[in-house]
Amino acid sequence: MSENFDKFRFQPHQRVNHFRNHYELTRKDLLIRNLRRHRRQLERDGKIKEAQSFNICPTTFLLPLEYSMLVEEFRKRPNTLWIMKPIGRSQGRGIFLFERLSQISEWKNDGKWKKSEPVNPRKDKVAEEPHHAEAYVCQRYIQDPLLIGGKKFDLRLYACVTSYSPLTVYLHRGGFARFSHTHFSMEVEHRGNLCMHLTNVAIQRFSENYDEELGGKWSLRNVKQFLITKYGETRVNELMLQIQQLMLKPLIAVSKVMINDKHCFELYGYDIIIDAQLKPWLLEVNASPSLTASTPLDYSFKIGLLDDVLTIVDMEKFLAGDEQHIGGFVLLYKGGPVNEMPAECTTLSYLGTDISREVCLKYLGKKLAAAQRSATAAGRSK
Repeated sequence: MSENFDKFRFQPHQRVNHFRNHYELTRKDLLIRNLRRHRRQLERDGKIKEAQSFNICPTTFLLPLEYSMLVEEFRKRPNTLWIMKPIGRSQGRGIFLFERLSQISEWKNDGKWKKSEPVNPRKDKVAEEPHHAEAYVCQRYIQDPLLIGGKKFDLRLYACVTSYSPLTVYLHRGGFARFSHTHFSMEVEHRGNLCMHLTNVAIQRFSENYDEELGGKWSLRNVKQFLITKYGETRVNELMLQIQQLMLKPLIAVSKVMINDKHCFELYGYDIIIDAQLKPWLLEVNASPSLTASTPLDYSFKIGLLDDVLTIVDMEKFLAGDEQHIGGFVLLYKGGPVNEMPAECTTLSYLGTDISREVCLKYLGKKLAAAQRSATAAGRSK
């Protein structure tokens, strides 16, 4: 993709749905590197508390580079379960769990870590990995995930970035939970059951209990309402605010290294898991989140999502540029936080709220029509 940017000169009316070096955020290992770098910078600036707020991912090691550090962590916490993820694959491919270092040795000896071509978009900038080694991230597995009906789930949420200078972020109020179709267990005999431990639709389709009609998904609003009945409104509102703040952290961390271009925008899909203590953890950020629909409700949601992204991009130049609510999206950050909930509002976050995207679009349409009438009237009076 970088090569295409070098060869092509964009016309004023053209837009690209990726930033040039989006992999700084969306490649698993570079996400961790950039979060670490930003955290260290904050610590050097004496902003210790703010630096701690960027600890949003489970403990992670980059392999094979940090193998010795992983060994040291094993000695400190011998009963920890880990999950291995190849940095250049998606849909659960190449992922496995382990709890003994000997399993890593078996993995290396089997040649599963090797690949014919290196995955290295930074080219010369990141050259620590051996030429034929496929880099993996090794991450502490969340062994006590929050369960609903005894089943594990994670959240797929969305944000649209239209600029990194200034950083401009639109948060989507919706999203959905992806469920495993197998009851969760940490017993040793179930460690290899990916249908239990991974919620990716590509994996769940192979589960014996997969329901084609329901697709194993709940809307974010339904998840929120269910959790309120169990934990109370105050605690769940705090959780949603934590998730909303978590979604901004990686964007802030990469904003200084991302190559900004006025012709670029990007829709990101966040994978977030919640543990039993109601603490959210970021698993990864996806550059090309799947827009494939598995159910009619999923189709309706994703059609609306895509329509709203194109409205934000505004190819026709209808918008004034100061709109804060566009369909299902709300402007959350523009060089700094904006659109924070009013103090008198009981809801702390926009995530999972009942605001209708159709109502927002109707209001936006009326506002644009009024502005057009005013401009026409002003032109006639001259």
